[in-house]
Amino acid sequence: MQLLSSRRLRAAVAGAVALGLVLTGCSTEDAFTYTPPEQVEGSLPDETVAAMQDAVAGALTASGATGAVVGVWAPWSGSWVAGVGTQEPGGAEVGTDMSFRIADVTRLMTCDVLYGLVDEGVVELDAKVPTYVSGVADMKDVTLLDLCNGTSGAASSEGIVKSAWLNTPERQWEPLELAAYGLGHERVAPHTTYRDSDAGYILLGLALERATGRTASELIEQYVTTPLGLEETSLPGAKAAPPSDGPVLKGHYLNAVEGGFDCTAPVDITTLSASSGYTDSGVVSTIEDLGRYAQAEAKQALRTQEEPARFAAPLPAYQDAPAWLQATGGGFLVGSMIGQHGWTPGYATAAYSDPATGFTVAVALNDSTAGAKFAQFLAWELAALASKAPAASGQTAPDFGLPFTAEQYHQAIADAAIACVAPPA
Repeated sequence: MQLLSSRRLRAAVAGAVALGLVLTGCSTEDAFTYTPPEQVEGSLPDETVAAMQDAVAGALTASGATGAVVGVWAPWSGSWVAGVGTQEPGGAEVGTDMSFRIADVTRLMTCDVLYGLVDEGVVELDAKVPTYVSGVADMKDVTLLDLCNGTSGAASSEGIVKSAWLNTPERQWEPLELAAYGLGHERVAPHTTYRDSDAGYILLGLALERATGRTASELIEQYVTTPLGLEETSLPGAKAAPPSDGPVLKGHYLNAVEGGFDCTAPVDITTLSASSGYTDSGVVSTIEDLGRYAQAEAKQALRTQEEPARFAAPLPAYQDAPAWLQATGGGFLVGSMIGQHGWTPGYATAAYSDPATGFTVAVALNDSTAGAKFAQFLAWELAALASKAPAASGQTAPDFGLPFTAEQYHQAIADAAIACVAPPA
């Protein structure tokens, strides 16, 4: 995986953008280049690949998904990028060029925009949410930083709107309407506790739009996809559509039946309005782009200022979480890796990278029935397997390890397996 140098676009004048050029008024400091770690050409060792293939097969069986796209990059050893399984039962094989929805990895990109605007002096991290978003006066003590860090105290909308997402995938949502379902729940005290909140990242996207006069799609293009050369990555508009005009990984969910789920006839939800995820989970990408992004994100390659440090003060991901699992900055810190995992209708996705070595794992499953856990567990299982890959000839394996084993998450996947049962006659 190689990341080409590109020129970062800057918002010198709100609403003015010229793709591929530095805007008038910007200095030479706006030139952006990112050089990733040297990546050994060729595949990871056969033994490592075989173990990872078994891991993916196990996750597909357990989750009810029929297909997955995976990418693993160990710079000192090799890489493995593969489509595994089929588009649906008995369908066409999955390919590595297929687009899919990246779910909660979108949160990292939304925070990238926030920090890009902070680095430029356009907004401040401690700006209060009502400064930019009307109708949320009860968030007068909540900051933009809280929204990014998951410390706003707000809950998620998912539990209320999930059925609407699945039953009316073409519906176009207004951001504040979608966030309101989470904001209506009881809140916890802000600033000190991490709480998973899709409503928070939706509000953050809306605030950044209003602070700049530009759409969230334009902001993600300017501050994330263009500088990193992610040509297959974008936040689509609200009109219901597949993830791209090119090859697409079909997304599904399973209907519940007595005793479990009907795995023989997954419901196709590939065509969906990205407004259902917006700046929380609406971005689409490919596995190569996702891996490239995760690697650059872990290193915070998009930042033009070193301070404030984005991942310096993480909080426990949940009560009694292991010490190695923390959250802040729109993502999770998993040992030394930084990334995110989540689900959106039709897909479960995860992407993690180690900033010191460039070691990167990305996965997408084509079924969202069980939420994020199978993509999350599979990414961590693959990471544990590939992190032990021996160095290629002339290379030296880094002193890199993870605080869990492949066996641990292989078992977690097996234990969480959904029950596939025959539908009633």
